[in-house]
Order: sequence, then C-alpha cells, then structure tokens
Amino acid sequence: MTDILTSQELPPSLEVFKQDNGQQYVKLTGNWNLLNLATNPDLQQKIRLNAANKNLLWDMGSVELLDSSSALMIWQCWGEQMPAQLHIKPEHQRLFDRWQQQEVPVSAPSASNFSLLYQALQNLIRGFWLQLLDLVALAGQLILDSGYLLGHPRKIPRAEISITIYEAGVRALGITALVGFLIGIVLSYLSALQLKTFGAEVYIIDILGLSIIRELGPLLAAILVAGRSGSAMTAQIGIMRVTEELDALSAMGISHSLRLILPKVTALAIIMPLLSTWTSASALLGGMFSAQNTLDISYQQFFQKLPDVVPLLNVFIGLGKSAVFGLMIALIACHFGFRIKPNTESLGNETTNSVVASITVVIMVDAMFAILFRGVGMP
Repeated sequence: MTDILTSQELPPSLEVFKQDNGQQYVKLTGNWNLLNLATNPDLQQKIRLNAANKNLLWDMGSVELLDSSSALMIWQCWGEQMPAQLHIKPEHQRLFDRWQQQEVPVSAPSASNFSLLYQALQNLIRGFWLQLLDLVALAGQLILDSGYLLGHPRKIPRAEISITIYEAGVRALGITALVGFLIGIVLSYLSALQLKTFGAEVYIIDILGLSIIRELGPLLAAILVAGRSGSAMTAQIGIMRVTEELDALSAMGISHSLRLILPKVTALAIIMPLLSTWTSASALLGGMFSAQNTLDISYQQFFQKLPDVVPLLNVFIGLGKSAVFGLMIALIACHFGFRIKPNTESLGNETTNSVVASITVVIMVDAMFAILFRGVGMP
C-alpha cells in the first residue's frame, strides 16, 4: 500500500498556524466536497469561530478539490463576505464570486393555522366578489344588446335561439317527464302512508297539487336543465376558447354577447316555463297513478278537485320563477364558459363549477320566491 493518498482520498482539514511575526493564519487542505463535509461536521464550526477574527489570513492554496456546495457552506460560515486576507486558487475563487452575485433563498417561516384559514377565507370572499361583478357586467351587456336589437330587429339571432330551444328544451322532454313521473309516485306514496293514519286520504290532492305545481315542478326542471344544458353551454364556449374560435369571432368584429350569450339566455327564459309545466304535468300523473293504487282515488276525482284546491295564481308563480331560473342558468353557464382557459384541465373544472353554481343559485332563488310570495296563492 502506498503512503501517498490521491486527491480524491485526501480528507479536508483546517489548522491554525502562527507566523514568525506572530500573526495567525488558517490553512485549509485536502478535498473539500459535500460528502467529506457531511462526515466532518466540526469543520463548519471551526470556520465560524475563526471567522470572528477579521485579521486572520486564510490560506486555501493547498485545497486540492472544492465543489460549489462546499464553497457555499464556507462562504456562509464567513458571514457571507470574503475575508480581508485570502490566498486561494483562481478556479476556486470563481466559485465564491458566483455565490456573491446570487441571493441565497431563505425559507419563509411556516404560517400558523389561523393565518392560513384567514388567507383562505379572504381569497374565497375576493373570488366571489370578482365573479359577482363579472356576472353583473354580463347582465348589463345583455340589457344593452336587447336595446340594440329592439332598434334593429333584423339582426336578432333567430337561428341560434331556435337551435338552443331544440337542444335545451325539446331534447330534454324525455328525462324531465321520467323524473317528474317518478317523483310524483314517490311523493304520493309517502304522503298516503301518513294520510291513512288520520283518515284524510282525499287531502293528497291538495298536497300534490300545491307542492308540485308551485315548487317541485319548476325546481326539478331547473336542476335537470342546469345539469344537462347548462354544462353543455359552458363546455361549448370553453371548446371555442381552446380552438381559438372566440378569437376568430373577435377578429371578424362579431360580438360574443350578441351571438353566444343572448341566444342562450333568451332560449332558456322561453323554454323553462314550458319545461316546468311539462314536468309538473308528469309529476301529477305519477301522483294520480300512485293515489289510485294506494288510496283508491280515481283519476276523475283527482281532475275535478285539483282546480278547487290549487288557485290559478300558483301556476303563474311557478311559471314566473321558471323564467327566472332559465335566465340565471344561462347567465352562469356563459359566465363560467368565458372563464375557461385554453387547456383541458380548466375546461373540466369550470364546467363542474358552472353546474354547482347554477343549482345553488336556483335553490337560492326558489327560497327567495317562497319568502316573497309566502301568503300569495294559498287556498
């Protein structure tokens, strides 16, 4: 075995010597790399202790190997400033010069749970406020477009409106009829179980008539349209963003609100009262079917008593809230559609947000109607 170690095997060392004139100097030798420093943790402490003496001479001319990480550690132990007296090889000096020109990132202190909760709440409120302002601006633009079309009736987008009526209205007749019929059966069956206890089976007509015509019919139709047509509208506008069709429309001077938003809002405001009536009729048929089988109430008796127990004003309230539902669903769908960025992840997220927001707003508007008209239309 040879007594000479190669440069890769020389361990790092730090020694303090005294010159003939009495001045002390620090001499670094060996191989200074990250692995050797990790196995010799006392070296960094020695450098810090000697760095307190600003008059020391540092001799690094005997250092065989110095990597960038070790240079950073030594520079930090020096207090992030070079010693006044330093003897070093030129190639090693360049490593220290690079660290002097850069700012070493300092990890930010971890925030408390209360700070994180406050920041999340602040971001939530700010995001809600900004989206509300965008929605109000969208509604204002629709009012301006409507005023413009009143003076220019030839520019009304009839084709877009008719297509949306077919897609969102005609093609939704099957699912709304099925859901309405099943809900009518369930509501009639559960009500019959309680009414039999008190011998008041005939009052099932009152329960089904008021609950379905005034509340359940419009609400069921709105939720189904929000999940079916609202999501499709959002995805359609998002796809136009991804394929840059919106930019092409802007380049040709075609208004987005006049050709994309106004037809959808107008179509849903028209078809929602019709779909609400269709859904309510299906639910009443389901309720009559269940009442005839569970309570032995004939269809003729049901039809004869229904106009007496349900005032006509309830029908108008249901139609009015359905029109508002359609307006809000279309506005929210278009709002989230224009928020989509040109990537598939944003397309999925905003479509989901559109459906959730539409259903939430529909339920909120329904609650407002229930409070405002709580004493109106009651038998």
